[in-house]
Amino acid sequence: MAHKTITISQEAYNALKAMKNEHESFTQVILKITGKKKPKLSQILPHIVWNGPHEELDDLEDEIRLNRRKQILREVEP
Repeated sequence: MAHKTITISQEAYNALKAMKNEHESFTQVILKITGKKKPKLSQILPHIVWNGPHEELDDLEDEIRLNRRKQILREVEP
């Protein structure tokens, strides 16, 4: 994925930082507030399907995505 450097004011940075969770990147925050972020499993699945806390389901989804990225990288490496 390509990366770009942007310049924002200190006020904008502080606002983004205040919205950011501990394990969330600034990219994820921007995508979330612009409506471009894919919904989490906990937002898609009915509550009847998952009886545990939404955070656990979100953590599981994050782990699945991380493992997919690692698998793709292994397949691409020479």
